[in-house]
Amino acid sequence: MKKEHHYKANITWTGNPGHGTINAAAYSRDHTISVANKVNILASSDTPFRGDGTKHNPEDLLLSSLSECHMLWYLHICADNGITVMAYVDNAEGIMTQNEDGGGQFKEVTLNPVVTITDTSQIEKANALHHEANKNVLLQTPLIFLLSIIQVVL
Repeated sequence: MKKEHHYKANITWTGNPGHGTINAAAYSRDHTISVANKVNILASSDTPFRGDGTKHNPEDLLLSSLSECHMLWYLHICADNGITVMAYVDNAEGIMTQNEDGGGQFKEVTLNPVVTITDTSQIEKANALHHEANKNVLLQTPLIFLLSIIQVVL
């Protein structure tokens, strides 16, 4: 039986300098991402899109989500297979192409996990388990769900 997991997030634009979006250069892309009982994330768009480079942007969060999901599955699969992981660090990288109209998409994401295990005789098995973890990374599946937008304009 399939399980459903429900998630909610509140994204609030905080970049109105008082005159709104009078023109594209006149407002900040700053916003706050809030999820109940969690620390808020101060965010913006990426600097090529007039954002604040000191804040997380959607591209950062997508890349981080892919890396985090792989890591969490990998740790779980290692535990199930008797491999004790002591440390895990990933320096993930992504390449996004921007279209002439301003839109774009990621063309590549590379995860670069460095994993420390207690039993070095299991390195080959530990490496193979990365492929098993990757099969479970739900976020790498193309969007195969309905994206609904129920807007309210006041």
